[in-house]
Amino acid sequence: MKKYTILLLLLTAGVQISCNTDLDPTVYSSLTNANGYQTKSDAMAAVNSIYGRLKGPAVGDNFSYWATRHFALTDIATDLGHCQFTGDPGQLSLGLWSSNNGLLLEDWNAMYKLVSNANNAIYYISKMTEISTEEKQQFIAEAKFLRAVAYMDLTDSWGPVVLITQDNLGNPDYLGQTPPTSVEEIDAFLIGELNEAASILPVNYQSNPIYGSNDVGRATKGAALTLLAKLYLRAHDWQNVVKYTKQVMDLNQYQLFPSYLGLFKESNKWCDENIFSSLSDANVNGTELLNHFGPESHPVVAERWQYYAVNWDFYNSFGDEDERKQCFFPEYMGTDDLLHKQAPFLGAEPPEGEFYMQDVATRKYADDETTTYYDGHSVDILRYADVLLSRAEALNEISGPTSEAIDLINQVKGRSHAKLLVLSDYNQSTLRDAILQERGWELFYEGKRRADLIRMNKYDVLVNAYHLRVGETATIKMPQNKYYTYPQSQVNLNTKLSNADRQ
Repeated sequence: MKKYTILLLLLTAGVQISCNTDLDPTVYSSLTNANGYQTKSDAMAAVNSIYGRLKGPAVGDNFSYWATRHFALTDIATDLGHCQFTGDPGQLSLGLWSSNNGLLLEDWNAMYKLVSNANNAIYYISKMTEISTEEKQQFIAEAKFLRAVAYMDLTDSWGPVVLITQDNLGNPDYLGQTPPTSVEEIDAFLIGELNEAASILPVNYQSNPIYGSNDVGRATKGAALTLLAKLYLRAHDWQNVVKYTKQVMDLNQYQLFPSYLGLFKESNKWCDENIFSSLSDANVNGTELLNHFGPESHPVVAERWQYYAVNWDFYNSFGDEDERKQCFFPEYMGTDDLLHKQAPFLGAEPPEGEFYMQDVATRKYADDETTTYYDGHSVDILRYADVLLSRAEALNEISGPTSEAIDLINQVKGRSHAKLLVLSDYNQSTLRDAILQERGWELFYEGKRRADLIRMNKYDVLVNAYHLRVGETATIKMPQNKYYTYPQSQVNLNTKLSNADRQ
C-alpha cells in the first residue's frame, strides 16, 4: 500500500509552528478569530490542529498524550507495565500516585487542549459561509470524533470530568466553577456525537472530493463506529458491542496485518489493520517513542532510556511459539560490555560480565531500523484486532463460549502463531479470563490495559498479585482507585472537583 501522511498543523495562539524547536519552524499562516475561518484552507488548518493535539504538542519536546506519556497512565500502572526509575512514572509503576503527579496533570492538559481546539473549530466552522455544506459537515464531523477520543480517555482516567462543548463558547462564564459531568451523561453525549460523525465521515479518503488525496490518518466512518463499540464495551452494553463491531467488519476495509512485528515498524506508516492512528514523520513531525521505549545500552538501538518497559512476569507469560514474544529485547550484549538479561530468580546477584535487568524493553515503538532522535512511529489508537477481541468478549458475555467467539480470538492468535483456543476447553468464566489475557498480549502499550482490567473487575486482583510476588506492597484498592485523583492544580482552579473519595 502506498504510504500517505497528513500534515498536522499545530495552532498555538493563532500561529502554526513546527513541533520541534530545534528545527527551523515553518509558518504556514497567521490565523486569529478575526481574520481566520474565512476560507476552506482556514477550516482545514483548524481541523488539522486538533489532530496535532493527539501528540501534545509540547513545545521543545514531543512525548505528550498519544506520543508517549499517556501510556504511563494506561499501561505502566497495571499488571504488565514497569518503570525502574523514580518520580512520576515510578510512582504509577508501584501503584502509588497523588494529585500532584505530573503525568496526571500533563495528560489532563493535553486532552483538554484537544477539546479546546475541537470546540473552537466546531464553533467557528459552523458559522462559515465561504465553504459548502458538505465541507462544513465533514470538518465538523472530524472535530467531533477527535473530541470524543479525548473524552473517552478523560473518562477512562478520571470518570466524571467537566464537559465543555462548542455551546459553552458563547457563555461568558463558561470558565467558571463548573461541576463535573457524570460518565453516564458524557457517554450519552458521545453516543449522539459519534453516530452523527459515522453518518457523515467517509469509509476512506480515496479520491475524496473535499481533500483530494488519500489522507489515511483522518477520521473515518469505521473509526467512529469502532469508538462507539469501545464506549459500549466499557458500559457492558454487550448487544451494542456486537452491533457496532459487525458494522465495522461489514465495511470490508480492515484486515489483520500478516506480521505482528511488522505492524509496528516505523516504515509501516499505515496498513489495513489501522482504523485510527496518530501518524508521525521522523524529525519533521516526530515523537520520542523510541527514546522512552528503547533498551538501555543496546549496541544498535543506541542512546535509549528503557523508561517505559514491561515486567518480567508479563514477558514470561508468552508462549515461546508466539511471535509477540519476539517483540522485546530480553537479552543482548550491551555497550557496557555486560550481557543484559533476566535474573534467574528474584534477588539473584549477577556474576561478572552480566547485568540483570529490572524489566524488559519492547520493540513495539523501538525497532532497530530507526536511528533518528524524533522517530516517526505511528501509534494505533484503534485497530482491527481490538474490534475482533471486543466482539468475542461481548459474545461470551451474552451466551458464553461460541464457535464465533473462539474463531475471533484465534484469528488474532493465529496471526502471531500462538497456541489456538479449543471451544470445549472453556466456560464463560474461563473464556473471560482468556480474553483478558489475550488482550494483554495483543494490545500491551496501546492504551487499553487499565481500562480492560477495570472493566473485568481484575484491576486490584492482578496488579496487587504482581506487586506482592515481587516483594512490593499491594496498593490498589477498589473502588476508590477506579479513577485517578484529579490534578491538584485543577482542583485549586475548580473547587467543584474533589478527590475526597479517590485517595
